[in-house]
Amino acid sequence: MDSMSDTLWHGKRYRLLNVIDEYNREFLDVEVDTYLPARRVIYVLERICEWRGYPNTIRVDNGPEFISTQLELWCSSHNIFLDFIRPGKLTENARVERFNSSFRRECLNCYIFGSLGEVKEIVQEWMIDYNHHRPHEALGN
Repeated sequence: MDSMSDTLWHGKRYRLLNVIDEYNREFLDVEVDTYLPARRVIYVLERICEWRGYPNTIRVDNGPEFISTQLELWCSSHNIFLDFIRPGKLTENARVERFNSSFRRECLNCYIFGSLGEVKEIVQEWMIDYNHHRPHEALGN
């Protein structure tokens, strides 16, 4: 799980929370808004866990939305190990960093978004394409 940020056409910043399954490279969910606090991260995780089940481990960096007591307590209550990478060691979260690079290059950089609604719509379309129509070399295409 990792977060990204970008700007709309008129300069307003927005954030994205990307959740991927490292095993099968599936893009599980994305949340888009101007502010994504820990409570919102938990909401996204609950939404995923409803259909996917609870994971054993979630790997994250040391962003403010991930180091919160709320997220730590939620993970603890569901027996989930919250695996923090060491500060400055992005290679410890290489799969999501690689995903973020592709996501930015193939989706976010290809559009000039005027609203959060546009971002959400295009990102959902890209997620479907990424999960269902694109071969992943690491998985034998």
